[in-house]
Amino acid sequence: MNATPAGAPDDPAAHNGPVPTTTEQPQQRRRADTSPFVDLTRAEWSALRENTPLPLTAEEVERVRGLGDVIDLDEVRDIYLPLSRLLNLYVGATGSLRGALNTFLGEKGTQRGTPFVIGVAGSVAVGKSTTARLLKALLARWPEHPRVELVTTDGFLLPNAELHARGLMSRKGFPESYDRRALTRFVAAVKAGKDEVSAPVYSHLTYDIVPGERLTVHRPDILIVEGLNVLQPALPGKDGRTRVGLADFFDFSVYVDARTEDIERWYYERFRKLRATAFQDPSSYFRRYTEVSEEEAMDYARRNWRTINQPNLLENVAPTRGRSNLILRKGPDHKVQRLSLRKL
Repeated sequence: MNATPAGAPDDPAAHNGPVPTTTEQPQQRRRADTSPFVDLTRAEWSALRENTPLPLTAEEVERVRGLGDVIDLDEVRDIYLPLSRLLNLYVGATGSLRGALNTFLGEKGTQRGTPFVIGVAGSVAVGKSTTARLLKALLARWPEHPRVELVTTDGFLLPNAELHARGLMSRKGFPESYDRRALTRFVAAVKAGKDEVSAPVYSHLTYDIVPGERLTVHRPDILIVEGLNVLQPALPGKDGRTRVGLADFFDFSVYVDARTEDIERWYYERFRKLRATAFQDPSSYFRRYTEVSEEEAMDYARRNWRTINQPNLLENVAPTRGRSNLILRKGPDHKVQRLSLRKL
């Protein structure tokens, strides 16, 4: 199981047990009163969408769905429509707060509107990329913020040659495998309202940064930043002083959560599907795993999970869960069962 960080809501396994006895209920109420989160069932959350229309078709949902992820219109309606409504309210409230600040500071302190930045975090294979793409599609349908951009932190991984030189190839995806300074500067520049900011491009086919290729963001209304470690606090500098971290620029953050054993199973299922599809491309970095037996290929996948993805999840990703504004807790079928929303 993912280790529950201090101050985070209970592990999802805690909600699968028997109904508490009368003597247990007061203790549960006290814990709820002191928790920084409000826990909601799927039905309670779904009711919060009110009359928000569903702007996506089944075909559009299929296009944003990640390989191995299970999502349909019911999931979009029950989980992501209420989330898009909540985020729309947050964007509007942030604009009102900015206006109040401008009034306080006077004309000399007047600020132009800057992008609302959303972070989406979670493990490999948990479905965070699908969550980010769905949010992009849904939020862009609101008339108040039609320009929504999505950037993944993969583009800020160090090139494979650099990872090899530093002895970090076996730790790809760990915090030290990223150019964290460049990533933070990128988001800071977008948040500052610069007209154009560019980021490197990563290819999952070649498993490396694409030389000379850049993704340019043009002053969006909303920027979504998706990645494993986006909620990590900044590390102290060599002089011991606290630095500004990536999450310091977020206006809202989402952590996609599930039991570790479910994520592991999803990882293997996705690997099998990739072996039958994308890995077949002659230019794929993983082409060699289509030329060996399935058992040999799955031995590699299991080794990769045990030595890289699971340690990274338990040591670096899961401990940041309690830093998010919203936790989406998935069940074994990839569907969100419960949610925890940070109180204000």
